[in-house]
Amino acid sequence: MPLYIYRITYGDGAPAWPHDGVELADDDAAWVEATTACGEMLRDLNGALKAGPEWRMEVTRQSGEVLYRLTFVAEAFNR
Repeated sequence: MPLYIYRITYGDGAPAWPHDGVELADDDAAWVEATTACGEMLRDLNGALKAGPEWRMEVTRQSGEVLYRLTFVAEAFNR
């Protein structure tokens, strides 16, 4: 099975969540893993998400080829 690497970075581009990778059946399974993980991270914030720099998760193959990039931005505007 192919190895997929998941890397989370914040606005400054510095990796924030090291990951050794996970073996999955295919690219579709890697997408499901990425979207599930991002959803769980947002849920675990339990309403504490603050406006600030974007963060993103990139999913790459072991070769370094980027397959997916999920980008999240929380912005506050004058109310």
